[in-house]
Amino acid sequence: MPIKRTLADRITDGINLFLLLLLSLVMLFPFYYITAVSFSSYEEFVNTDFLLFPKAWVLDAYRFIFDSKEFIRSIGVTVYITVVGSIVSLLLTSTMAFALIRKLWGQRFYLFLVLFTFIFGAGMIPTYLIVKATGLIDSYWSLIIPDAISAFNLIVMRQFFLSIPEELHEAAVIDGANDLQIYTRIILPLSKPALAAFGLFYAVGQWNTYFTAILYLNDPSKWTVQVILRQIVILDDTTNTLASAAREAARSAHLPPPETIGMAAIILATIPILIVYPFLQKHFAKGVMLGSVKG
Repeated sequence: MPIKRTLADRITDGINLFLLLLLSLVMLFPFYYITAVSFSSYEEFVNTDFLLFPKAWVLDAYRFIFDSKEFIRSIGVTVYITVVGSIVSLLLTSTMAFALIRKLWGQRFYLFLVLFTFIFGAGMIPTYLIVKATGLIDSYWSLIIPDAISAFNLIVMRQFFLSIPEELHEAAVIDGANDLQIYTRIILPLSKPALAAFGLFYAVGQWNTYFTAILYLNDPSKWTVQVILRQIVILDDTTNTLASAAREAARSAHLPPPETIGMAAIILATIPILIVYPFLQKHFAKGVMLGSVKG
């Protein structure tokens, strides 16, 4: 039987809808502004104080970026770190979460060590010294290994694993399955929503790698796309090849100015992770909710 909605309910729904639309516009407006500027011509960008609707949508900034080996290389580096880092993080997080649900000696102690990191972290300098001592400086693994396991993700994934009926484990043991077979043939197939959700968490984190790339990578040819964006958008650094080339080209041949190229670079750096999200959104919501409720 449908519930009859009162006038107060409809007013509340209307206010909520209005506020959500307003919030959406506030969040989407910066992205639209960046998109509009990235497609504007040199003359229009220079002569307009606040550009919202370009008269002519041109692709000069995007052509300039795709002709730049530096930006394309940084995209490739970031894709590599995102894919490899997400796989490594999911593998380590899921195996450790599986170990923490098994009745093993010292289980509580290991769980305490994980929870301890919620409050106390090693800090930047000790972490840097460890990375340096292990020879990972200037290696892509310096961006992957130190942050391979998130304590929060580990705890939530453990709670998700605990929601899987214990009877399945017992039936597998009776059939002669060992821990590896239980993990690969029972736990992982039943945990696709959680794996998709935390895979997205790790992928977004790796895609946005910025500070650790500056800290651990001395070779500019290994920089991630976020570091290149910093050079273009924030620093306006004369030592940056792409920004300097863009500035000189704009001055001499009226090509896109660095600001327009920076906006186009932001768009290109954002699109890949936006494309991934819709494919995982269904599993994302389901996995996180199940893990939290069953805890």
